[in-house]
Amino acid sequence: MGVVGMNSERAARVSECLRMSLAGEIAFPEVLSRLGALGVERYHADYSRGETTYYGIDGASLVLPMGEEEEEIGREFFREEVAGAVRQSQRGEHTYHEFVEKTMRAGCVGYFVQLTGGRVLYFGRNGECHEETFPAVVAAGVGGKSGE
Repeated sequence: MGVVGMNSERAARVSECLRMSLAGEIAFPEVLSRLGALGVERYHADYSRGETTYYGIDGASLVLPMGEEEEEIGREFFREEVAGAVRQSQRGEHTYHEFVEKTMRAGCVGYFVQLTGGRVLYFGRNGECHEETFPAVVAAGVGGKSGE
């Protein structure tokens, strides 16, 4: 776990959010809500490295392993398949783990979630991109008495 400027309690809460998401205990809207409350403004899920990096509104960051994915990343990027996996998530038809596997097969090497901008960018090996939007999340201020 790589931590830059994030205290251990906050890092543990972000880590628990990822664990719950991978286990299918919470869905994407709840992930966004929890991360926003922890002052996270964006994160990058990197399938190639098997890790997710979280960036706080205060400049802190945290790198966490995503878990063991059995799926290989497809060589070609299929936007329609990525979009289909997103729609399945929105309908609650699969877990985050299954979503990751499906998007990897579709040639997605990772994605950026901009909580405060309400945008997710999924990308392929050659710079291909698929964009989704959602209602923006306000990242809570951190530090001091009102923070963590």
